[in-house]
Amino acid sequence: MTSSSVPWEQSLLSKATAAFESGLPAVPQSFSADEAGLAQAYHHADSITRRNSRTFYLATSLLPVEKRRAIRALYAFCRVSDDVVDRADGDRLARLAGWRSALQGEAPPASDPVLTAWADTRHRYRIPPLYAEQLLDALSQDLTVTRYPSFNELAHYCYGVASTVGLMSMHIIGYRGPEALPYAVKLGVALQLTNILRDVGEDWRQGRLYLPQDELAAFNLSEADLDTGRVDDRWRALMRFQILRTRRLYTESLPGVALLHPDGRFAVAAAAELYRAILDDIEAHDYDVFNRRAHLGAVKKLVRLPGIYWRVATSRYQQN
Repeated sequence: MTSSSVPWEQSLLSKATAAFESGLPAVPQSFSADEAGLAQAYHHADSITRRNSRTFYLATSLLPVEKRRAIRALYAFCRVSDDVVDRADGDRLARLAGWRSALQGEAPPASDPVLTAWADTRHRYRIPPLYAEQLLDALSQDLTVTRYPSFNELAHYCYGVASTVGLMSMHIIGYRGPEALPYAVKLGVALQLTNILRDVGEDWRQGRLYLPQDELAAFNLSEADLDTGRVDDRWRALMRFQILRTRRLYTESLPGVALLHPDGRFAVAAAAELYRAILDDIEAHDYDVFNRRAHLGAVKKLVRLPGIYWRVATSRYQQN
């Protein structure tokens, strides 16, 4: 993000910088988890990742073993945090408060393998705790907020639920310095926007609409139009606009790959490019995100990996 950045970018970078500078643990805290228990906790986190995100699981398999298990512990923590909001029965606000309290404790509950693996990861890699707090704050919005007036509000939500994850991942992978922050912020927003565009139909059936209200109006679309699930010229024009912006954010974020530790660059670039390809699938199916969930099959993912590796090895992202 440069001096030409738009206001939402400057605001998100300020949030990321505040968390980055909020203080790292001076000395990793210890907790009672024997090696066998810790190994089981990490295995559980690995299983959650494999079950919930094939693309992320494939991309993280490109990391060294220690970083791979740490990233998957982070994913499991984020996945369970999201499930507390989206799938928990009963008082979800109380469940989220209990989950937040357990996270902030000196030691994780011995019975919770996800928190055990995450506690070991965040102490081992000295991840600023404010990032996790920002994540939980954003997830809590889904308990009360179902519409976003403009892209500015949506971008802040995307930062909370996705950019924070990238910023925490950055500490696990290794990075050159704070100059990497803006790239992680933009990549997180791009990834979450991809989720939003892919899941329009599913979210609508759950009573949520993440597409900015003012942008729907600009393309002469109403919520009644979305309720029909009809793909017409207005919808295609809106989706082309959304995809163009999302692709721009991917393009602007990928030069940040060069600021990461070399052994993590391929994994991050793979995650970004494989996720970006979901936008291609949306286009290929005439922007119908009401009746099908866009995805990239296993073979299509694998055939893309050599090209991604070449772009990382030859620093092609820096030339965008």
